[in-house]
Parts: sequence; C-alpha cells; structure tokens
Amino acid sequence: MVSGKKTKANRGSVQAARSSVVASKPKPWGTIAAVVAVVALAVGVFGYAYSKIDAQNQKEAALAQWTPSDTNKDPSDKIAGIVKKDYEASKHVTATQRVAYDQSPPFGGPHDGTWADCMGTVYPTAVRTENMVHGLEHGAIWITYNPDKVTGDALEKLKSRVSGQPYSQMSPYPGLDKPISLQSWGHQLKLDSADDERIDQFIESLRRNPNTYPEVGASCESQGFPVDSPPPFVAEAPGADAIPMTGGETVTSEANQPPATMNPSASTPAPSTPPSS
Repeated sequence: MVSGKKTKANRGSVQAARSSVVASKPKPWGTIAAVVAVVALAVGVFGYAYSKIDAQNQKEAALAQWTPSDTNKDPSDKIAGIVKKDYEASKHVTATQRVAYDQSPPFGGPHDGTWADCMGTVYPTAVRTENMVHGLEHGAIWITYNPDKVTGDALEKLKSRVSGQPYSQMSPYPGLDKPISLQSWGHQLKLDSADDERIDQFIESLRRNPNTYPEVGASCESQGFPVDSPPPFVAEAPGADAIPMTGGETVTSEANQPPATMNPSASTPAPSTPPSS
C-alpha cells in the first residue's frame, strides 16, 4: 500500500513538474508578431491590387459608350463642346508653303506632304502646323496645350495619354486661347483642365475611328520626319501667298514623300487671316 501511494505521489510530482515547465515556457511573441505583419501586408497588397483592378474595370465600363460601333459610328457626337467640320482630304502643300487655316489649332484642310510622326510622340517644342495636321488624316489624335497655362502635374497627365500610344501626338501650341485643345480629323474639343473626363472620351471616340477620318489604314510612322528637330511652329499670321483652305495639290499616293527638313519662311503678317501655326 505504501508503495502504491509513493508511486501515485511520484506521478503527481512528475505531472506537476511538467506543468510548471510548460507554464514557465515564454510565448513566441516575436514569431507571432512576424506572422501577423506578413498577413497584414498580404491583405494590404491584395486590397490595393483589387482596388486598382476595380478602378480600371470601372474606367473601361465608363468608356464603353464612347467606343465606335456599327450602331454608334461617331460617339463624339455626345461629347459636350465638340466642334465638327467637313474638310476635303489629300490636299498637299510643300515644306516652304503655309496654309491659311480657318481654325486655331486646325483640325483639317491642306497640309504638308510629310506627316509628323504620330506613334505616341510627345514633342517638347511647338511643331509646324502643316506637318501635324497631316497625321489627323491618318486617324491620329493631336493634343495641344498652351505652354503658359499647362505645366507640372497637368502636363504629365496629358503626356501619359499620348506617350507610347500609337496614332497619338502632342505638342505645345503658343497662344492657344484655352489651356488644352484636342484635335482629330474634322473634330475639335477645347478644355480648361487635364482632369476633364472628356479627354478620354474624345480619344476613345476618335482615335483611328474608321468612320471619321479619310485615309483608313494609313501609317502614323514617318521615317522621313525629323522627330528630334522638327520644323518649328511659326507664330506670325500667314501672308497673302498662303495656300487657302480650298487650295493645295490633290494627291493619290503618299509614297516616297520628301523629308520635312526645310523650315517654312515667315511671310508678311496679314491681320485679317487667322494664324496657321
């Protein structure tokens, strides 16, 4: 009996000792904290990614109504403030001629035989208008801005819509009567802010919209155009020798056009004619 009581007592002592060891063993707070941090980071990353994807999906859904289709050939008709005009296509001028455009910036009419490269090209300086207009005939959109009014973050927002985007071109336009003006062939929209949602609506509606520009399938790459040193913008109004909107040489092919390396000569200003460049 005594032996049995001792055995039970010994067993109790061993269990008590084990319990004491377990109770005195410290909790791995460092490991727990690390796991919690990893989980929190994963949740944050997932949440951020989800929010970005959701925002992109919402943006695409909002732009869907501005995508051209057989039943919605020119969605830009629904854009508030859009200006539309009809222009005769395939009318060319030489590198030394100027055009007496009827709009500023122009969005159609006679233009230089060599188009400015419009494969997502952001020109840091103002470019000769006659070269920029030609790209519109090929389905490009042209974003212009007043360099005195659009700088910093607003300028970067405009660049992000053009840089690397085929059939897009952008350049400053000194003297522009609004901070921003968007052009496609036969279409124009002038705006005050780079945050205006109509910028994306205009681009979605009109960039390479086969229903709105003359030369469907034409390239926007222009190997003969000096992108790094383009013909400069001419601020003076064109003179009496300027090509009228009904002028220019009608062409049927644009193959082997000469490079636009010559600068247009400034003519005597004609107050009654709006600037062409």
